[in-house]
Parts: sequence; structure tokens; C-alpha cells
Amino acid sequence: MEAVLLICHGTRLKQGRDEALFFAERCLRKIDVPIKEICFLELASPSIEDGFEMCIRKGAKKVTVIPVLLLAAVHAKVDIPEKLSFISEKYPHIQISYGRPFGVHPAISTLLWERMKQSTSIMGDAVVLLVGRGSRDPDVKRDLHSIAIQLCGDFPVSNVQTCFLTAAEPSFEESLMLAGWGRKQIIIIPYLLFSGLLLNGMKKSIQHQRKMTGQDIILCEPLGYHFILEMVLHSRIMEAMKDPSFCFCKGGAYYVSNHT
Repeated sequence: MEAVLLICHGTRLKQGRDEALFFAERCLRKIDVPIKEICFLELASPSIEDGFEMCIRKGAKKVTVIPVLLLAAVHAKVDIPEKLSFISEKYPHIQISYGRPFGVHPAISTLLWERMKQSTSIMGDAVVLLVGRGSRDPDVKRDLHSIAIQLCGDFPVSNVQTCFLTAAEPSFEESLMLAGWGRKQIIIIPYLLFSGLLLNGMKKSIQHQRKMTGQDIILCEPLGYHFILEMVLHSRIMEAMKDPSFCFCKGGAYYVSNHT
């Protein structure tokens, strides 16, 4: 039998865990496989190992594993594949397919535009800061830049800049200070799934900038578990189920990064 296992990031906050479970369960309802399970990478239960074993106990012979993560960074490219490598040694008779995170997808620009429109009336010369969590992995910078380019191409936004909260440059604080030169409006989109400590830090920086410059600075809502992301996740599940190139290999290869 076939199974789908979704791996959410995990958080100690019950609300965050419940939101992730609700989103994953909603998406799995549309997947026609007999076995469907949800687990967490860290900070919550069940673990990846527990989730996989639940699939096996229910009779799974093939497990499609999907990381419910925004971008392909260390978690998606190293941490999860290491766990899957251990699991594949323990259960060599089980076929494992490992799909992609949300990544760069043409539908995401629509979600970003919706967040902007919900927050303010957009001026023609507005600067948009697309703010990622950050990673030392260069693919994160590349992918967020590609998403910014998509937003400019799909909607009437002429200036979208990318920056990061941790572990990558340019930093959010630096970009916020520089973005306002000659511009009256700054629109900030947190490229995050949910509110948390990182968002609280952004609010403090924005308050300081407003006091210093008097600029119109708008902080949009995070992406959240939006129906557009549900659609993207569904597409990631289906491609990993149908495409043999997504089969997990013990050597660490896990998905074909040039898929679109």
C-alpha cells in the first residue's frame, strides 16, 4: 500500500502546532492514498521516525515524504535526508520518495500580492521588502530572489527587494534603513508561515524607523496556512508520487531541484 507522510517544522507553541496540523490534514483530504500521516521535524510529536513507523504499521510499502517548509535550506536538504537515510537502512524493503518544499512556485506571487492588498493602498513608487528567515545556504537567497522577480512580473510592483532576519545578507535592519531613501511607502512582507518571536523583532525595528523618518511603513501578515499554499503543497505531493526521479537514495540525493 501507498502512504503520504507530511513533515511540518514543529514548534513548542500549541497554537502553532495545531495550525500546522489543521493545514496538513486539510491538504491530505484531497490525496487519494490509503495511508496518510503527519509528523514534525523538531519541537513537537510525533517525530519523523514515529510518523514513518505509523505508516509501516498500517501496511505501507511505499512512502512519499514531503517537507512542509517554505524554502529548500538545511532542514530540507540535510536534516530530513539524514533521518530518511537512517530509516531506509532500518526498513530497506520500503520504497521512499522524497519531494520538495514549497520553493519557487508561480502561484506564490498571488499570495504575496493578496497580503499587500489586504494591508494597504499601494502607491506607485512603493518599496517592497520581502523578508526571509535566512540561511547560509545560497539556494535560499536565489529562490527568494526568484520569488521577488515573479512578484514584479505578475503584478504592478516595480521595486521588490529581498532581505533576511538571520544568517544571510542583507539583513532586514540594513534593508529597512536603506529602502526609504526617496520613497514615501515601504511595504514589508514576512516570508514566514506564522507569527512568532521573529515577527516581534521586526515590529520593534519598524517602530524605530517610523520614529526616525516618519515614513509610511506597512507590515503585512505572514503567509500563513493559506489555500494557495495548500494548492502548492498538493502539487508537491502529486509530483513526488508520480515522478520516479523523486525516489530517495541512500547517498543523500533526494529531489530534483530543477523541477518547476
